[in-house]
Amino acid sequence: MKEILRVSEEDSGKRLDVFVADSASLTRSRVQKLIEEGLITVNGLSATSSRRMVADDEVSIQLPQEQEMQLVAEDIPLKILYKDDYLAVVDKPAGMVVYPSAGHNSGTLLNALLFQTGRLANIGGPLRNGVVHRLDKDTTGVMVVALDDAAYHGLVEQFKERTISRKYVALVYGSFKEESGEISLGIGRSSADRKKMSTKAKIKKTAVTSWRELKRYGIATLIEAKLATGRTHQIRVHFADIGHSVLGDDTYGNKKVINVHRHRIEFPRQMLHAKKLGFAHPVTGKYMEFRSPIPEDMQACIRELEKLYE
Repeated sequence: MKEILRVSEEDSGKRLDVFVADSASLTRSRVQKLIEEGLITVNGLSATSSRRMVADDEVSIQLPQEQEMQLVAEDIPLKILYKDDYLAVVDKPAGMVVYPSAGHNSGTLLNALLFQTGRLANIGGPLRNGVVHRLDKDTTGVMVVALDDAAYHGLVEQFKERTISRKYVALVYGSFKEESGEISLGIGRSSADRKKMSTKAKIKKTAVTSWRELKRYGIATLIEAKLATGRTHQIRVHFADIGHSVLGDDTYGNKKVINVHRHRIEFPRQMLHAKKLGFAHPVTGKYMEFRSPIPEDMQACIRELEKLYE
């Protein structure tokens, strides 16, 4: 399986192995091995892992045949909010990975969507057909997937131009002095843990999150967040960095349980939900907007908090 990656201005200066690991969801050690075997090239030429990327470089990745997995349609329940010949909008549940990867060979959103639609775009990366953005495994809410190559390119362009409208709701730790604000802290891959993102990374991309308070519960706050950019784990990293980590997030906050006045509240997952997604249809140009109600597990936690402060 072959994948072509184009280096953006923001990725210029990154090492080849870091760029590929970040862009293709591969471990850095595996990327380095592929480079050594000549299976990753830059502008058609072999390169070293330490080669620095330049904007518009073309990176080719050839995965060995024996390492390939196949995307198989699986009859898994999945709520589809909208579908036509070009795209599908889904309401992703908690606990579902978006596409197959090491340790998650099946049971993903793409496996379920392929069963229900019978088709996906042919592009998007190995086992990521049609994926133009994603939600973390334990984040719920609205996602769009391209079923057609033209739709894929059109949606990718909108994400690149930041014309997509995305709003989230989250339960975060503590109370704010302000009722709204903006977090503008660059985000990059953590050098200490390649699975995590950090605002203190050496190489960072611009990341902007605006937010407003919906309800204050003393020990926690229900907020609405709007993304101006779409970096990996952006909301989780941003709020953790300012001392208000998303409740239930054991990667960036470790606030899975809070005790207030002898009352114990457990958060089964990170309390983050993509409630709204708006975009122009990539083929017809018509503006479309989709919403998802806060899921029951998150509502249950909100009710527990309300009992304490009613």
